[in-house]
Amino acid sequence: MSAVTRRLPGSAAVEAKGWFAAHRWLLARRAAQAGFLALFLTGPLFGVWIAKGTLATSETLGVLPLTDPLVLLQSLLAGHAPETAAIVGAVIVTAAYALLRGRLYCSWVCPVNVVTDGAAALRRRLGLKEGTALNRRLRFLVLAAALLASALTGVIVWEAVNPVTLLHRTLVFGSLAASGLAWTVVAAIFLFDLAVVPRGWCGHLCPVGAFYGQVGRFGRVAVSAPKRDACDHCMDCYQVCPEPHVITPALRDAGNDVILSPDCTACGRCVDVCPQTVFALGIRPPRPTGVARTTAPAPNAQGDLT
Repeated sequence: MSAVTRRLPGSAAVEAKGWFAAHRWLLARRAAQAGFLALFLTGPLFGVWIAKGTLATSETLGVLPLTDPLVLLQSLLAGHAPETAAIVGAVIVTAAYALLRGRLYCSWVCPVNVVTDGAAALRRRLGLKEGTALNRRLRFLVLAAALLASALTGVIVWEAVNPVTLLHRTLVFGSLAASGLAWTVVAAIFLFDLAVVPRGWCGHLCPVGAFYGQVGRFGRVAVSAPKRDACDHCMDCYQVCPEPHVITPALRDAGNDVILSPDCTACGRCVDVCPQTVFALGIRPPRPTGVARTTAPAPNAQGDLT
């Protein structure tokens, strides 16, 4: 079947709900990502400094410090003595993501998410099904290696190559020193996800996502499947989800319809593309223990009925 006539995930949702409802959370995420970037751009462009710095460390309105806790951890391991503002900023960021969900950073803040989403969308449009398999735990090895390297070298190692920081410096400050490397790294991530490993960077290699996933593993923002009995196994949600293995338990497990995995980025794409409105994104409600619920068999991450 040609790419022109191939049924793309979400097309049934567009027919059932309309284009806006089938892209609502995607549009919200793009607006959020653009909004976070705009907070940093108002200073260089208009002389109105709302946020100074980058996503690694910044000061908002000259008062509120915000620090990436992973950067602070590397700094401490490298033997640096951080300023009080950096420590306060890291505590604020850690508390926010612990309360909400750690990997909201990945889908709602990180600018590289636009790149990896673009590669995934192009893969679907081209009908590319296969790719090299990598263990998802590899990102934890990369995280451990970055922390160990910082401790051994006395340098905040990951920030030297972090594509988020490189891209942010380029977009905000137009840094010539960083721009060439930044766009090279971004292009490499796009091609890696497109031609080598589906969702390879965010799902298998990025230590930042691995770190934030653990920080906010018990966060209250979550995707649930309150209408899972209506699931017709069209598999659209699995095709668009950046971490498809997280979906099956919410569709299958008796007594729980909430995606609890810290790998879930709460991007809402499964909500968007489901024509049966099986999924919902919101604040996870407390569930009484011992309440069982049965449901029809659900497909696993590979698409088999279990």
